Amino acid sequence: MLEATVEGIGFWGSGLPDWDSACAWVRTGTRPENPPARPSPQLLAANERRRAPGTVAVALEAALAACEAADRAPASLPSVFTSHQGELTITDYICTTLADDPRAISPTKFHNSVHNAAAGYWTIGAGAHTPATALSAGRYSFAQGLLEAMTQLQAGEDAVLLVAYDGCSSGPVGEQSPSEGLLGVAMVLSRTPCAGLPTLQLELQERGDGDAGLPPGPLTQLLLGNAMHPALPLLEAMAIEAEQLQLPASPHQQLRITLRHE
Repeated sequence: MLEATVEGIGFWGSGLPDWDSACAWVRTGTRPENPPARPSPQLLAANERRRAPGTVAVALEAALAACEAADRAPASLPSVFTSHQGELTITDYICTTLADDPRAISPTKFHNSVHNAAAGYWTIGAGAHTPATALSAGRYSFAQGLLEAMTQLQAGEDAVLLVAYDGCSSGPVGEQSPSEGLLGVAMVLSRTPCAGLPTLQLELQERGDGDAGLPPGPLTQLLLGNAMHPALPLLEAMAIEAEQLQLPASPHQQLRITLRHE
């Protein structure tokens, strides 16, 4: 059994630009008017904000919000960045350019195509010399990222920043791996109990035929088109103070999560 305190939450989803608006949508069905189309992470200099792809922008926006909510210095935290697909719009551009005009490939776009681009931007922007992990496990990316972060706590880290994100896909690649909009979720998880903050208890177990998660909630229904939507049931559970849920972690395993709201 792994256990962690959720010290801070960061969120940015298309139409819901922060955790407070996500909670309001879950609880009351209200949304902000004229939300921004894209986050603008203040961790980056202005020219870097303009050049960074949407996946980097949404990951850093959520990550910084989680650190601020937890009152933790971004540079002090080891991090786990997890994404189903990384930056597929740039992957589509590279594949198309290689086919049509290979010499025209942009070095900047190639730099932003790697799966650990968001983790790299974060460590540079935050000035962090702590370990950063970037992983992908397909549709199970969020569950495996959560498991990795909590395992690092069990191994001795005081606190870990978990960041999960995905963006749009396009072209032939998008046909094979569809995703739409922007979604970023971040949590600062720690081993320190704290009154008033939710606690997660996590157990990895075999999936059974009768195991079922919570019915799709408002967040999941709104942002289902994004590849990182498997992260949303946990956020919905925290928003309504549910006590338990299951998240698929592989074709044959699941995370059984118990929540305490003190």
